[in-house]
Amino acid sequence: MRPGHEAMSVLTEALSPLPLLAILRGLPAADAAAVADRLLGAGLRVLEVPLNRPGAVGSLRALVQHVGSRGLVGAGSVFSPDQVEDVVAAGGRFVVMPHGDPRVIAACRAAALPCVPGVATPSEAFAALAAGADALKLFPAQSLPPAVVAAWRAVLPPQTWLIMVGGITAESIAPYRAAGAQGFGLGSVIYQPGMALDDVESAAHAFVAACSTPT
Repeated sequence: MRPGHEAMSVLTEALSPLPLLAILRGLPAADAAAVADRLLGAGLRVLEVPLNRPGAVGSLRALVQHVGSRGLVGAGSVFSPDQVEDVVAAGGRFVVMPHGDPRVIAACRAAALPCVPGVATPSEAFAALAAGADALKLFPAQSLPPAVVAAWRAVLPPQTWLIMVGGITAESIAPYRAAGAQGFGLGSVIYQPGMALDDVESAAHAFVAACSTPT
């Protein structure tokens, strides 16, 4: 069994029924409950708060407390081992990175947190897996079209989860799934600070519908 597979099961289990991860960049703590309720109501179960904004740890904590057992809440844009400690303290249950720093991966493994590093080349992908990554964030997806994903899929270990992030649209879901991607991170297309709650919910439903389309 690949190292870290046990820790990853909590994330793959949450993503398997619906492979959508909502990236809530800039989410104010005061809005966490209302935004989460709209996303959960649409069917999403995995929510991420990027930590590269002031007050993000507080927002993560508020989201964790409100969502409880109804979903899986974690942190993105994690750059250092110290931030991994912040995620643990806030109750976050997974870490997503824009890069493949092995120090951060090691800190996640020590904390038994699933870790999803960002990679853009096969060399980075294999290095991240060797360091103990539980899945790979292919970023930015705009530069990694389905044909590239299919080529990666042919050489990566078959159990490796590939999560596309960056510029994902409802229309791109099916081609990426056909190429072998299993998950999709949704950023500003599904949430931006100040976005009307009805628009958040509408966007979530559109992506849920896209995931229901046969590949």
